[in-house]
Amino acid sequence: MGKLTQVAESMQKVLSDVADKAGRETGFVKRESKLTGSLFSQTLVFGWLANPEASLEQLTQTAAALGVEISPQGLEQRFTKEAADCLKQVLEAAIKQAIAAEPVAIPILARFTGVNIFDSSQVSLPSELKSIWNGNGGSGPDAALKFQVGMDLSTGELTGPLLQAGKASDKWLHKMVNLAADSLRITDLGYFDLDEFANLANKNVYWLSRIQPHTGMKDDAGKYWQVIDFLEHKQLNKIEMSILLGASHQLPCRLFAVRVPPQVAETRRRRLRRDAKKRGYQAGQKALAMADWTVFVTNAPAQLLSLDEALIIARARWQIELLFKLWKSHGQIDQSRSEKPWRILCEVYAKLIAMLIQHWVLIVSCWAYPNRSLFKAAQTVQKMALTFASVFGSIKHICAVIATIQRCLAKGCRINKRKSKPNTYQLLLDLHNLNFS
Repeated sequence: MGKLTQVAESMQKVLSDVADKAGRETGFVKRESKLTGSLFSQTLVFGWLANPEASLEQLTQTAAALGVEISPQGLEQRFTKEAADCLKQVLEAAIKQAIAAEPVAIPILARFTGVNIFDSSQVSLPSELKSIWNGNGGSGPDAALKFQVGMDLSTGELTGPLLQAGKASDKWLHKMVNLAADSLRITDLGYFDLDEFANLANKNVYWLSRIQPHTGMKDDAGKYWQVIDFLEHKQLNKIEMSILLGASHQLPCRLFAVRVPPQVAETRRRRLRRDAKKRGYQAGQKALAMADWTVFVTNAPAQLLSLDEALIIARARWQIELLFKLWKSHGQIDQSRSEKPWRILCEVYAKLIAMLIQHWVLIVSCWAYPNRSLFKAAQTVQKMALTFASVFGSIKHICAVIATIQRCLAKGCRINKRKSKPNTYQLLLDLHNLNFS
């Protein structure tokens, strides 16, 4: 099956068959209705994909393009708990679709069966939805939806968005994701878990992670340290060595540490103090001392990942942050024209579905270009969103729309090269010309 056909069939399956079944199972469709689960889902997904700020009147025009006539008032009345449950089932089905491009031509990524970056973000919700998606409370919202997302830098394939309550820990991800042997997982401190590192190593999965300053370790002479004490004792600017990680775990791995310039360290300390104050506590001395360093641990062997390569590929974790920025600033998944709880929840689900479909199209249209700009490419998809709605009954015509997007993106949507501050793709492609002294 061609990639275009796979995307077209996944779109139809999720927004037609699954949506109609979900409409019946959730009670959204209680009798014969012109607004079926599929037409409701397609109206919202394509309407908000085309214009994230679309009004009810504009959404009814999308419905008309799909062949159903409904008034803005009639559509407003359909935003119910049952509608939200229906869209949630559609979203869960979309998440299960495995859409991946051919691996992008970046040599360091080709060393692994996949290079998977993970992070989480959240959307604040009205307090009336606390019983469904409980927030952090306190200084945070009473109701919030957290979603965790993984992305394979080689193929663009997404894991998630996996939904959980805003108050839940990021470490919940461990139970939900299985990675291929010989792949690399890159995560931030929110996912730091020695038990999980041991589990991944047993499955022949490599990991690259930042490290907590108080974590125990044994150096190559067998002496026990806390990581920050070891770094301060060494008084070096760069460290690459084998260690045993964890006071009890004793995980064989490698430690990478580079001392940062004083101004960078001070910026980090200001951020730590600000974030701690916001959360109602004082920043710890060890955390403040750790700001002098960029530190990673990995179980990847030296022939797969050197210190300099690790520092570069770790920067690529920010690509998931850029994806969240795209979904929020361009897709506006966290914004609504309404203040009604069920309308807002429906909008969050529908816009997340729209962002997944957008990503599928981008994967088969521009992932092969290392210097792709997903933001520029997303603008092209947005322009074609209503065209998808008008041809949605035909796989052949959906493929034709995607092919048009492919041709458009082949001629543009690139990131310009930068000399002073190279982009991530430049760093990955040109490792040997970088200086980390």
